[in-house]
Amino acid sequence: MRGDELNRPDDRDREISELRARLARLSEAGLRINESLDFDTVLQEVVDSARALTASRYAAITIWGETGQTPAFIVSGLTKEEHQGLWDMPQGQGFFEYLSGLEEPLRVPDIDAHLRALGMPRFQPSVTLSSMLVAPIRHQGVGVGTIYLAHEASDRPFTQEDEETLVLVASQAAMAIANARRHREERRARANLETLIDTSPVGVVVFDAATGEAVSFNQEARRIVDSLRDPDQTTEQLLDLLTFRRADGREVSLREFPMTELLSIGETLRAEEIVLRIPDGRSVTVLLNATPIHADGGAVESMVVTMQDMAAVEELERLRAEFLAMVSHELRAPLTSIKGAAATVLDSTADLDPAVVRQFFRIVEDQADRMHALVSDLLDVARIETGTLSVRPEPAEVSVLVDRARSAFIGSAGGNSLAIDIEADLPLVMADKGRIVQVLTNLLSNAGRHSPERSVIRVGVTRDEVRVAISVADEGRGIPAESLPHLFRKFSRVHAEEQAGDTGLGLAICKGIVEAHGGRIWAESDGLGLGARFTFTLPTVEDAAGGTAVAAPPVTTSRAPDEAVAAAGRAPVLAVDDDPQTLRYVRDTLAKSGYDPVVTGEPEEALRLMAEQRPRLALLDLMLPGADGIELMKDLRAIADVPVIFLSAYGRDELIAKAFDAGAVDYVVKPFSPTELSARIKAALRLRAAAEPLEPYVLGDLVVDYDERSVTLAGRRLHLTPTEYRLLAELSANAGQMLTYEHLLARVWRGKSGGDVRPMRTIVSKLRRKLGEDAGNPRYIVTEPRAGLRMPRGRTPDSGGAG
Repeated sequence: MRGDELNRPDDRDREISELRARLARLSEAGLRINESLDFDTVLQEVVDSARALTASRYAAITIWGETGQTPAFIVSGLTKEEHQGLWDMPQGQGFFEYLSGLEEPLRVPDIDAHLRALGMPRFQPSVTLSSMLVAPIRHQGVGVGTIYLAHEASDRPFTQEDEETLVLVASQAAMAIANARRHREERRARANLETLIDTSPVGVVVFDAATGEAVSFNQEARRIVDSLRDPDQTTEQLLDLLTFRRADGREVSLREFPMTELLSIGETLRAEEIVLRIPDGRSVTVLLNATPIHADGGAVESMVVTMQDMAAVEELERLRAEFLAMVSHELRAPLTSIKGAAATVLDSTADLDPAVVRQFFRIVEDQADRMHALVSDLLDVARIETGTLSVRPEPAEVSVLVDRARSAFIGSAGGNSLAIDIEADLPLVMADKGRIVQVLTNLLSNAGRHSPERSVIRVGVTRDEVRVAISVADEGRGIPAESLPHLFRKFSRVHAEEQAGDTGLGLAICKGIVEAHGGRIWAESDGLGLGARFTFTLPTVEDAAGGTAVAAPPVTTSRAPDEAVAAAGRAPVLAVDDDPQTLRYVRDTLAKSGYDPVVTGEPEEALRLMAEQRPRLALLDLMLPGADGIELMKDLRAIADVPVIFLSAYGRDELIAKAFDAGAVDYVVKPFSPTELSARIKAALRLRAAAEPLEPYVLGDLVVDYDERSVTLAGRRLHLTPTEYRLLAELSANAGQMLTYEHLLARVWRGKSGGDVRPMRTIVSKLRRKLGEDAGNPRYIVTEPRAGLRMPRGRTPDSGGAG
């Protein structure tokens, strides 16, 4: 008894020492967990600390994200392959979902026995696990995640002390994770704001009032400054040379009045037109706003300056003045003829011969028609610009449309011969017949004006993949290469001095009408004196309905394309362009068209936005600084399989062909109208939606939901790569049919595999592993030797049996 009493102090000292050591380790772990605000770093530190403090063989943590997002799954003690294998197991996600639903800690000495007791399938991970310790992570009473610890059979069992330690780690982790998540959201909001400012078409500069230095420039401000700065000149050197002429005529030189002195005044400017001038005579006129930011003591701390380059406004005013002068002339000429004819008849003192009177009336009628055509053109341009141009497409034969345009051209005294070549067996097109005849008539009249009187104008009609292409070629004066990009702009007249009677509106109207049909129009010329060719496309009836000649066999349960697009609501659309004005224009167009714009000027930011925002479609500039648009498309589609439309100022055939070969669904040449862009996006989304069945595919426990683009097995969502999903969706959408390897390579790999089926076999193996099926006795994906793959017919969710 006396010996026991002697030993008790030693035991207490040892317990106190162990407790102190344990608290010290917990304190150190807490410091490590709270050291960083980076979300992934915090999660890794939590799981590493939990594993170290409990001497566990393996550790993992799941943190549930926003609705629809894949949860974060971080591990410790596993290789990369073991980590992926653990998450890819068909039973793995269901097991983790069960554990994540726990509200209290759980110690499991025998995992297999525990699962049998719950009636759950056996857990077969890529590593050998026997026992497990689990603790929920809760913040302010709400579950945010779960920590898992595991041992192998040869390891010691988990103890009550381990459980208490894990609960303490989970408590500290909850606050650290909440802080890291809040920090991430603040960074995201800041990044969005910076992107908005940087891509603004208005220049934004922030000056430090104490030093007079510009501490922040956006892209537009940098462009304005660069237009005045010499290549070897710094911004500070340029500012020393600048002279500001204000709206009241006062001039301020930064050499006489340093920037710090001007900023200290703290003057607020609102929409004042100011001319920035340098000694060599170069100048820029800007509409300037200046807002001082005051410190707590009242002194000016910084100055935010916004400036809008007035060059575009001045150019628009010049064009408007020229246009008004042209319209005035074009209206005055027929009015003069009408007034002259009427005055001659009314003022004649003698009776005029009836034939002469009819001639005067014919002059009045012809000039009235000329005025009516001009007014109609003006109204059409206004409707195109406001997006209210009305077109009513219906199935039509191209040959009939061409014939009507030919008759109208000949009837207008066109002196040129027409040679018409129409490809045989063309499909019907979707066209507003009156409007497309108007386009053809405009193009024929344009060709006639610029061609020798007796030369031949050639009209060609061919099949262009899923569209029909109609071209009008002349042997006239041709078009300089530098003028081609501007031809379809309003008021554009390449040969202005020779185009008497041409308002410069005809080609702009043609562009608006074609784009409203979902087509595109372009011009080609080898140069002056070598003629020109104008080509536009129209969608076929098959294309408008969602099917194409190269599409998979039709599925009878396909959704109506317009219904699918409408069901998407405000579908997010990603736009990537380094030009702030284009990005702003695209963003406004998307918003007005009912889409949710997600915009950026940085390729790296685009990849993050694709992963986080999951847009339904991407609009990419083909030429980005430091990045290739086609390579960016491949990177984006590795994250999510979305249709991509290129926006580019380059309309060369080889570039367009390269974009389509790489997998783009469309290519729009700048400049483009809001009507065209909206129609192209709607067509791309309609085509994507039409290829997918309306009802989910169901076979046993497998459900492929095309609307949600998700796959579940026994109620548990499978995490598939974009290629895995495309293959499974293609097979299930055509269930009951054998799809050849060639068909699958074309549809799923889009011809990028070069005919090599090995990537397909790898994807099929991964899919079978995730579906938990045996290749020797498959239930879902059946291989037809040396032919292709098929899936058995499924059933709709509300039907009773398999089809």
